[in-house]
Amino acid sequence: MKLNLKVRAKNPVFWINLAVSLMGIILAYFGLNWEQMTTWKSITDMLLQAIQNPVVVIAALGCIWNALNDPTTAGLSDSARALNYKKPYK
Repeated sequence: MKLNLKVRAKNPVFWINLAVSLMGIILAYFGLNWEQMTTWKSITDMLLQAIQNPVVVIAALGCIWNALNDPTTAGLSDSARALNYKKPYK
């Protein structure tokens, strides 16, 4: 499995996609809304509870997998063209 992780790391859309999907999973599991996350302490407490819960961790791994996987290619690797990118393709 070959992935061009350097290029993905340079793409802010990748990070936003990953953060939103992870927070969505965590908030849904705990039955919370964005409006309830009003302090940094409430966010860190929720994240600490999340990493201690195997169901949330497995769901988070699924989110990471979905963010890394390129559904436009067959198999699990990036295409040869994508592996040669030095920065996100425009």
